[in-house]
Amino acid sequence: MTSIAVLAVMFTSLIGLLLTGVPLAFTLGALAVVFTVALWGTSALSITVLNLFSTMTSESLLAIPLYVMMASTLQRSGVIESLYKAMELWSRRLPGGLAVGTIVICTIIAAMTGIVGAAVAAMGMLALPSMLKRKYDPELAIGAICAGGTLGILIPPSVITIVYAVTAQASIGQMFIAGIAPGLLLASLYIGYIVLRATFKPSVAPRPLDEQPATWGERIASLRSLVLPLLIIVGVLGTIYMGIATPTEAAAVGVALAMISAIVERRFGRELITGVALDVVKVTTMILWITIGARAFVAVFTGTGGADFLLGFIENLDASRWIVLATMLGILFFLGMFLDEIGIILLCVPVFLPVIDFLGFDRLWFGVLFLVSAQMAYISPPFGYTLFYMKGVLPPNIGMGTVYRAIVPFIALQALGILICVIFPELVLWLPQSMIK
Repeated sequence: MTSIAVLAVMFTSLIGLLLTGVPLAFTLGALAVVFTVALWGTSALSITVLNLFSTMTSESLLAIPLYVMMASTLQRSGVIESLYKAMELWSRRLPGGLAVGTIVICTIIAAMTGIVGAAVAAMGMLALPSMLKRKYDPELAIGAICAGGTLGILIPPSVITIVYAVTAQASIGQMFIAGIAPGLLLASLYIGYIVLRATFKPSVAPRPLDEQPATWGERIASLRSLVLPLLIIVGVLGTIYMGIATPTEAAAVGVALAMISAIVERRFGRELITGVALDVVKVTTMILWITIGARAFVAVFTGTGGADFLLGFIENLDASRWIVLATMLGILFFLGMFLDEIGIILLCVPVFLPVIDFLGFDRLWFGVLFLVSAQMAYISPPFGYTLFYMKGVLPPNIGMGTVYRAIVPFIALQALGILICVIFPELVLWLPQSMIK
């Protein structure tokens, strides 16, 4: 059997098993073992084990459970609730003020936790009822929460960014810092869209006419809720940018500050510690099992000549490198409709990076484009994870059809964000190039 035929059977088997509902980690691992034994015999499995051992002993992966611990602690500590109360006081009189404030809070949560589920679940429980009570259009309210929540993929500290950097053998610190400006760009695009839509069609976000505006004293007093989040953001991102700490060391700083936040908010106790421990175990083991399966699968793909075949095909292809780049990003978006982002990273990055090098693109810049594509995948139907996070907190009278319609304009804004980053690559590269090393 030719290598092309083997690759075709591999990927057909992968799609077929995924459609049956078998978890991605076990699908990849099982196929890797079957094809390794079929092609090279049982003795080749020892090479697979050695390859996986080197991956599992990577110090960079240690940052994942630490950032998950930080995110879970903050989610349970009450810090997010305090932030939302302050946001309500400052934004309620703006056009689309509550939706704008939701994007701002999601941006802050992203910079504190890097976990998409934390922002979507928290804002779904806090912001959505408040917006619906004030007669906001459900599609605008839901779209703002879903899009704002996905900023945690791009704005550091992001667990998905760590997985990408480890897979691409890139600097986690530089990948973190490279995501800041594009993340703020996307947040600005969301806010601009909400304000314009609320200005030209006030019925989608009515201003409260019967409420007394908050006094300046109340607003200033509410700013106390920003102190702990800012300390965490500076403690994590500031130490990485200044070269004081590695991303893993900064994660430990973040965990300590998150614990202090829980103590200040009087939420620290056995219940919090138990919940955080369970979250860490569940998320970390899920990521590592997918990593094991994907590494083994990609090793078979490379061993059968798949990477060489793809690179040779691109070299002989008479097409602009920008067309090739657009095609790769389109593939990522398509895969995101069916696979989770960690699986996509572990499957596609080892295949795409040689092509990116051949085309002469910057790996760091492509990494950010990859992550924005992951954001689009996170809210794209039918299986975008954010849509199901959102469904879990929706009132009974709102169905998934409303959720699907709500995210369409925000997917378009994310596509615009990618285009801006393609046209102006310095937007991505200037901050990591200015880091103190």
